[in-house]
Amino acid sequence: MAAFFLAPNMLIFGVFVLFPLLVNIVYSMTGGNALFLTNRTFVGLDQYERLFSCANYLDPRSCREDLFWTAVWNTAWFVVLQVTLMVGVALVTALILNRELKARGFWRAVFFFPVLLSPVVVGLIWRWILQREGLLNFMLYSAGGEPVNWLVERDWAFFWAITVSVWAHMGFYALILLAGLQAIPKDLYEAAEMDGTRPVRVFWRITLPLLMPNLLVVLVLTLIRAVQIFDEVYVLTGGGPGTSTLFITQYIYEIGFASHLRNPGLASAASILMGLVLIVLTLFQLGVARRNDRRSGKT
Repeated sequence: MAAFFLAPNMLIFGVFVLFPLLVNIVYSMTGGNALFLTNRTFVGLDQYERLFSCANYLDPRSCREDLFWTAVWNTAWFVVLQVTLMVGVALVTALILNRELKARGFWRAVFFFPVLLSPVVVGLIWRWILQREGLLNFMLYSAGGEPVNWLVERDWAFFWAITVSVWAHMGFYALILLAGLQAIPKDLYEAAEMDGTRPVRVFWRITLPLLMPNLLVVLVLTLIRAVQIFDEVYVLTGGGPGTSTLFITQYIYEIGFASHLRNPGLASAASILMGLVLIVLTLFQLGVARRNDRRSGKT
């Protein structure tokens, strides 16, 4: 009976996930710019060797595929900054929305509303705000300031790529944390209040430990989302200026489909490497969480 109910889901999962994954692995071992496998030649691990052909991995210019390593380091910086900011902002937002506020339901809807927008719409909205003659520069000019090329200067473009991503997805993660906060028994807070415990100590001793499972879920989801960032940043900056906001997913798209020198095998190899990195990072986080659970269980 269990197999009967699992069969439809497993069939869909196999057709749309496992089979494309296997095809992608085969593609990564072929060469040429032809799209169909029958027209492609088997080259073994040459595509992976091409990606790792580097004199100094810290200097993308010394690599054969310099754009790939530029995208890798851009993605690494983006993940570190965006995940840290996303988790912090989502946690603060959840703590505020969990308090007794006037029109609390309205404010929860306001913070969750950007999640309902498609990434393309998010990118178009912020591009209209941040362009040279956009809303933000209009406000600066009205206040006596000088317009800024937000999407033309490298540092500002990277900053806004992170900011827009946090704005677009923070509400979803705040909702997960808010559900975790509401699941914490209020008796613990009442007991802490009767003992005269300071709010900071209550947060570190009660709220944070009991919220840790939700935080782990948020951390894993934000990490996966950050590594796969593409839609809103591609609409917002197109990977520019230069290669300052070129991330790994856009590199895969460009080299596999958009470039006139397209190489589906190289794009497939890059996507396989990205998937392996995501698996390793996720397993590492789950391992750390299990170790912490065992320590807390012993204590």
